[in-house]
Amino acid sequence: MRKNSTKLIILGVIAIASILLFCLYNIQGGFSYAFPKRVIRAAAMVITGIAIAYASVTFQTVTHNRLLTPSVMGVDSMYEVVQTLIFFSLGTASIFVVNRYLNFGVAIIAMILFALILYRFLFRADKHPIFLLLLAGMIIGTLLGSLVTFLQVIIDPVEYDSLQTRLFASFNNVKSELVLLAAIILIIAFIYGYRLLRDLDVMSLGRETAMNLGVNYDRMILKVLILSSVLIATSTALVGPITFLGLIVSNLAYQYLSTYKHSVLIAGASLISIIALVGGQFLVQHIFHLSTTISVIINFVGGIYFIYLLLRESRNAQ
Repeated sequence: MRKNSTKLIILGVIAIASILLFCLYNIQGGFSYAFPKRVIRAAAMVITGIAIAYASVTFQTVTHNRLLTPSVMGVDSMYEVVQTLIFFSLGTASIFVVNRYLNFGVAIIAMILFALILYRFLFRADKHPIFLLLLAGMIIGTLLGSLVTFLQVIIDPVEYDSLQTRLFASFNNVKSELVLLAAIILIIAFIYGYRLLRDLDVMSLGRETAMNLGVNYDRMILKVLILSSVLIATSTALVGPITFLGLIVSNLAYQYLSTYKHSVLIAGASLISIIALVGGQFLVQHIFHLSTTISVIINFVGGIYFIYLLLRESRNAQ
């Protein structure tokens, strides 16, 4: 435990250093103007990183597989569908586009409902093999992606340009009001989720063992899936979809910390996520000069890492 505490301190120091570097490095145009904007963007990264880390680790616990995250199962794709349908049917002048609070709320509600329907059919009684779940998630994600592509082909070009800014994760245009709203949702979710950590530790032992130790297994699964959906929906509605971030940070946390305690795993995954987002955004701005986005980098690295994990699981199974 002391060894893990030291590792968490190291991650915390790196995360704080990354945030300070991002907020203070090469400020131009006046400190009083640029610094608050950078703080807001850094806050958005911290909120996004913690939300994705918590959702991914707990989701993998209840599904008993480290290859699954809410994003891999296609939840993020619903965000793209909602935004595309709004721009396609109502246009850029719609109140659902202009009013960011309303857009934020509609996206969150749609993603949570989609996730609950998905979980209701796929995870009931925990009887489906893991590769069937992966296949179902990828098929649903592909189906939704095809729908989005079809609508984008026939949408007005001006509205298409506006839509593209919503479909890629970006921290450059984050609104302080939405950051505050997302922070409130995150705090409420964590207050509720903190009480579940001990039961999650027990659930990692397996269904039968957890039930013998007094855990209401099915109810806990429902609680965790709803909580994960809320967190993923909040982070995606705030900055856009980042598909493979949860997969990367959760598995790195498992390997780096080597513990079953979810309080430690979630803290480690959250810090790794913050380092990845803040450090990645720093590279995008000062190394790549905004020629790409953070989501492109993370999804590229995450895709390779996902293939590696699949091959490793296949070798272990053999």
